[in-house]
Amino acid sequence: MFNYTFHWNQALKALPQMLDGALVTLQIALLSMIIGLACAIALTLFRLSGNRMLGGFATAWVEIARNTPALFQIYMAHFGLGNFGIHLTPFAALLVGIAFNNAGYLAENFRGALKAIPDTQTRAGRSLGMTPMQAFRLIVLPQMLRVAFLPATNQMVWAVLMTSLGVTVGMNTDLAGVTQELNARSFRTFEFFALAAVIYYVIAKVLTLAARALAWRMFRY
Repeated sequence: MFNYTFHWNQALKALPQMLDGALVTLQIALLSMIIGLACAIALTLFRLSGNRMLGGFATAWVEIARNTPALFQIYMAHFGLGNFGIHLTPFAALLVGIAFNNAGYLAENFRGALKAIPDTQTRAGRSLGMTPMQAFRLIVLPQMLRVAFLPATNQMVWAVLMTSLGVTVGMNTDLAGVTQELNARSFRTFEFFALAAVIYYVIAKVLTLAARALAWRMFRY
């Protein structure tokens, strides 16, 4: 029979600590997106280069990132690299794992965006005397980023949610880690994790709405 007594006051008292953890969560997500974006652009260029080795490397990265669990990728960054003498802190391992995952998904988004851009755009740039790299950087890349912007927003939200996997490698300063420690001290699982879920939801909705407003501002014409 249901006889659970809620104690929301304990969770609300810990809200400042949880919000501090949310800031760490956003920091990891933002850094992972910046790193992932840079890597994704490089992977896209590798796949377009015509070099079989670079193209194979890029394809392998995308396939691994998209077809293995994110938890596996974070574990490999934290525990797997340790076997080779590369010891990452939980923060660094979580960042590397999420950035690796982001790069794979973003590279595939960019590939789809490139297919939506006619080849005539590149030929027009070449006819003006641009090198292939200049045509890509000045003509193709801006259009590619425009097409891929909103799908990349989904990846940013996913990056925020993926940070919760950090508890599996000892991360205790992000929102999930702080919530886990508070729960371990009080055993008020429902209250703390329900409040954390609300914070995650608010972060995701704010990011989505901000991205839509930014897209309207940047890509009106």
